[in-house]
Amino acid sequence: MLTLEGAEIAQGGFRLTAELSVPEGARVAVMGPSGAGKSTLLGAIAGFLPLTRGRILWQGQRIDTLAPAARPLSILFQDHNLFPHLSLFDNVALGLDPSLRLDPAQRQAVLTALDETGLSGLEDRKPAQLSGGQIGRAGLARVLLRARPLILLDEPFAALGPALKRQMLALVGRIAGETGATLLMITHDPEDARLLSDQILVVAEGQASPPAPTGALLEDPPPALAAYLGT
Repeated sequence: MLTLEGAEIAQGGFRLTAELSVPEGARVAVMGPSGAGKSTLLGAIAGFLPLTRGRILWQGQRIDTLAPAARPLSILFQDHNLFPHLSLFDNVALGLDPSLRLDPAQRQAVLTALDETGLSGLEDRKPAQLSGGQIGRAGLARVLLRARPLILLDEPFAALGPALKRQMLALVGRIAGETGATLLMITHDPEDARLLSDQILVVAEGQASPPAPTGALLEDPPPALAAYLGT
């Protein structure tokens, strides 16, 4: 279980608080108005933003004191975290070893992750030689390879067309299902939430609220979310 106890993140005049828990294995859509602090919340969980007070725990153990690399999670941003000068193989292999000094077993694990995400045969291509869908799958391949129990997605498919986005969401769902990972995904699209998540965590008015069932929340959203969604 992921737990935020009395957590507060402050940046300049902005302040976000969170008192919530996410069950292990849950798929949670993070939704709310633009600028409400959704990326701030994921950045704090991942360790890129410090807490001004409170704690973050995973399975009852405090993780907010750990460096980002030491936390039991993978995070995927909208730009998919790919380095333009590295091949597809090396970009994915970074999930195992930043030095890229892989032993045979690790190299095979990279190839397996590429195969499972439909990228087999593209190992030598640079990101500029890949389509949008292939780039998205590359980021997911690295997430799959890292096999961390907590996956954070910060709108990685926002720039994709509807069909390709559904394909990527299905792939995320498969990865989460096969690994039993807990998933938090920022999205602005309620259809994404319906497709992938069983719960929604609303970030609005300086607060990250505890997750609530997707169907019930979208049928009767709180005022800030209803105004954002235009319902």
